[in-house]
Amino acid sequence: MALARPIRLIIGVCIALILLLIYQNSSSPSLPLSPIRKHKFDNGLKREPLKEFTGEPEGPLWRAEKDAYSPNNPNSARIKATLISLVRNEELEDLIPTMRELERTWNKKFNYPWTFFNDKPFSEEFKKRTQAETKAKCNYELVPKEHWDVPSWIDMDKYRTKSKAMEDNGIQYSTMLSYHQMCRWNSGMFYKHPALADMQYYWRVEPKVRFFCDVDYDVFRYMQDKNKTYGFTINIYDNPQTIPSLWPETVKFLEKHPDYLHENNAMDWLTDSKQRPDHTKKANGYSTCHFWSNFEIGDLSFWRSKEYEDYFNHLDKAGGFFYERWGDAPVHSIGLGLFADKSKIHWLVYPLGV
Repeated sequence: MALARPIRLIIGVCIALILLLIYQNSSSPSLPLSPIRKHKFDNGLKREPLKEFTGEPEGPLWRAEKDAYSPNNPNSARIKATLISLVRNEELEDLIPTMRELERTWNKKFNYPWTFFNDKPFSEEFKKRTQAETKAKCNYELVPKEHWDVPSWIDMDKYRTKSKAMEDNGIQYSTMLSYHQMCRWNSGMFYKHPALADMQYYWRVEPKVRFFCDVDYDVFRYMQDKNKTYGFTINIYDNPQTIPSLWPETVKFLEKHPDYLHENNAMDWLTDSKQRPDHTKKANGYSTCHFWSNFEIGDLSFWRSKEYEDYFNHLDKAGGFFYERWGDAPVHSIGLGLFADKSKIHWLVYPLGV
């Protein structure tokens, strides 16, 4: 009898664990818990049913047909799209594993071109080793000096004072000028590069990002067929200390251009204070929730729109890319949340991973 109670307890725990596993496997997948939270706009920023990724394709040529995506096919099924990466020569060892994984899991089937950007000329070693990872064409582009340099209206003494104060508060990269330049370029310059002039879609690839799952459909054609503006995988909070004036400047812009606000916008998501009220308060009204831009697939026509271009130019003149540490992720997210139809923002929960 002394042993009966422990045995019953063990059996009970095992049964509970089995039931929990059955429940989890039968439930719809969701994003991990805090600091990444399930998106509140399930009726807008929604995931497509799993059948669209595992059953028969609904759109033309979603899945690779024989020779349709051959690198040298003059009548290729590829649409105007490219993989892009802002990367330096010294990041080559971090980029190669990422590139190798994405080729293995997806691009070896579709052979979309790679477009690499750098503010310095690429080395021959960089070109040789990256081209060896893919059958697709690789393009090596120099960022125009006028797109990378600090704008003339930025007070560099003020920048140094502000960035040092941020560093003293533990804000990472705050005194690294190239980091500020990178955030500004990714926010409002990359889509202006001549190498992307004929492109409609891009897939941003960052060194050290991981791709675990096989993807057997043309993601770009899916975006086109479904009329999606932007695809993301992770929705996370930003550090409010890096962007205290971003939302106040956004409000100023909206006061001047109330007609730019899309009727099906995601304003509630941008200003949601229930999940992290401390963040919303410190960021002066912005929830700091944003799409993690280490992975993004987007329609370049959105960034080229008058609404977003005017918004970026307003922010650029305000100087927050240098006086604070505005990242391209919150800037992209606010732009999308205000000026895009939220039903065209797509959660790529299946089967991509970072």
